[in-house]
Amino acid sequence: MEENRQKKMLKFSHITKVHPCFNEKIHDKVGRVHLPVAPRCNIACKFCRRSLGKEACEHRPGVALSVLKLEDVENYLNKVLKEIPNVKVVGIAGPGDSLFNKETFETLEIINEKFPDLIKCISTNGLLLNKYYKKLADLNVKTVTVTVNAIDPEILKDIIEWVYYDKKIHHGIEGAKILIENQIDGIKKAYDEGLIIKINTVLIPEINMEHVVDIAKELKDFAYMQNIIPLIPLYKMKHLRAPTCEEIKRVREECEKYLPQFRACGQCRADSAGLIKEKKILEDFFKEKNKEKNKKLDVFDLKHFSH
Repeated sequence: MEENRQKKMLKFSHITKVHPCFNEKIHDKVGRVHLPVAPRCNIACKFCRRSLGKEACEHRPGVALSVLKLEDVENYLNKVLKEIPNVKVVGIAGPGDSLFNKETFETLEIINEKFPDLIKCISTNGLLLNKYYKKLADLNVKTVTVTVNAIDPEILKDIIEWVYYDKKIHHGIEGAKILIENQIDGIKKAYDEGLIIKINTVLIPEINMEHVVDIAKELKDFAYMQNIIPLIPLYKMKHLRAPTCEEIKRVREECEKYLPQFRACGQCRADSAGLIKEKKILEDFFKEKNKEKNKKLDVFDLKHFSH
């Protein structure tokens, strides 16, 4: 299995060597742009607080100045590529879950037609990956980042409040089991389809710190690498502490026995552009195009009832 995995990963080295979220050595050379076209989310993580408009002043996941409209995608990308010519990768990372938004797939179709040379990637919680992995491959998506914070329902139930799946809200252990089952199934199917998988894991000292290595063990034959990122104490986890640098280092070293570790994540916004270290946003474009930039998320419309 390991030999087959290495052969498959070698096949995509031409992609990973120019993707700044898969290659630490090119952070200061190759840029990426995140298109905030996916506002809706289908799980409620207790540490996640999505922000749009005037609240969007933080540099973290789930934040964007506004939602990018489909009719503006082409103009926006043209502006990005003109102003930041080092951008080689275009990603969809929220501010909700990419696979829970039809606009994600419509945007990928636009990129396919108008910007075929850009490497396409998405980030997802993985709940719907086993449904859409083939569609992603057909749309020439090359890399998929899946956030997996636990593979034990008893642990995951303390990280997520509920899961919205099959038109129902599933709480507690029930929701955790559905998410874990779908994540693992989707990751395996996506790997078999030839997609390059990175696992993101939020390190929460009081909840999953001793469990993260189990995620690496479980997914070592299907993932390209793991990215362990520190908890940003927010929302219903604002009372919890972030891990120390020493704790992050220890957990990464344990997990590295099973999966290569990525150590240069910027925990980027859903509308980031340029080099990761720059924390850049093309504010003028969003301010000009979106007259409702300060409009708050309609939580019912977005199927995210806890936020």
